[in-house]
Amino acid sequence: MEELYAEGIIRSIGVSNFYPSKLMDFYLNTSIKPMINQIEINPLHQQNNAISLMNELGIKYEAWAPFAEGKNNFFECPTLVKIGSKYNKTSAQVALRWNLQKGAIVLSKTTHKERMRENLNIFDFELSEEDMLEIEKFDTGKSAFFEHTDPKVVQFLHTL
Repeated sequence: MEELYAEGIIRSIGVSNFYPSKLMDFYLNTSIKPMINQIEINPLHQQNNAISLMNELGIKYEAWAPFAEGKNNFFECPTLVKIGSKYNKTSAQVALRWNLQKGAIVLSKTTHKERMRENLNIFDFELSEEDMLEIEKFDTGKSAFFEHTDPKVVQFLHTL
C-alpha cells in the first residue's frame, strides 16, 4: 500500500476495525500513516478512547453501523425518539447527526430510496449540547456484534 501511495496510484491509506492498541502499533511501524480508520460507532458503542487517539494522531474516523443494525430496539429508543421529535426528525436521523457532530464520517446502509433520502436529510438541524450529553449516557462500551479484541473471535473471522 505504501508503494502504491508513493507511486500516486492511490491517494490515501485506510484501515478498518483497528482498535487503539493495534492502531498505535500500525501507526508507529509504517512510513505512510493511515488517513482513516473505519470502526463501529453508534450511541450504544461510542468508542471515545479510540476517537481520542485518532484525533491525537490526525486520523479520520468513519462510523460503520451507526444504527447498531437496529439491535436492542435501537430505532424505538425512547430518548432518541424524544430528541428526534424536538427537531421533527427520526431516531435514525438523530443518530446520524450525533455521529456527524462527534466528527465522524458516517457510513449508513440501506437499499430503500425513502431511507436514503431520510439519511441525507440531517444537515438542517443541530443537536443541542444537552441532547449530545443525553445520548452519551447510552454508551455500553460493547459492540452490538462481537468483541473484536477477543482472540477466539479473530480466529473465527479468519475462517470465513
